[in-house]
Amino acid sequence: MAKRAAPEVNAGSMADIAFLLLIFFLVTTTIETDSGLNRKLPPIEETEPPIIKQKNIFTVLLNGKDQLLVEDEIMELKDLREAAKEFLDNGGDGSCSFCKGKKNPDSSDNPDKAIISLKNERETTYKTYIAVQNELVAAYNELRNRRAEELYGQTFAEMEANYNDVNWPGNKTKLKDQIEQIKLDYPQKLSEVQ
Repeated sequence: MAKRAAPEVNAGSMADIAFLLLIFFLVTTTIETDSGLNRKLPPIEETEPPIIKQKNIFTVLLNGKDQLLVEDEIMELKDLREAAKEFLDNGGDGSCSFCKGKKNPDSSDNPDKAIISLKNERETTYKTYIAVQNELVAAYNELRNRRAEELYGQTFAEMEANYNDVNWPGNKTKLKDQIEQIKLDYPQKLSEVQ
């Protein structure tokens, strides 16, 4: 029996199809990236750094075993938020008219002068580091929410959500000024020490 020749497949358009598929997948694929922590760095100043009293610094140390040392005392993570709020809202020098703290002269003078200093070791787990960051930021947010409700009858979180909503019918300029006022009353001063 004679061998038959196999019919040839026309592969002329295969390169075009492969190229179109490649373009399709490149255009439709999304690559997720880590956004990191949202922090605004202060501007570089040429002047001498201000002198900060030790009582205005709230020291938080995180060791390699994920243990928390706050103001030279061992503390559980669940207690960190309240301790930070107590420090920030102290009003020790009497210059803060809206502070509801104990007015302890050995603690922070004013929310504007209060600084939270966070130091962690290289061996600290990322999960614990983020949990500590969340608790400290939550302390600021709770104080800002309370102040916003006192002044404007809504929480700071609601005010920011309204400001970011493109369909919000209110006066955005006035709202921005109100948000800035709350941020001035309780500025987020969170310093990370190396």
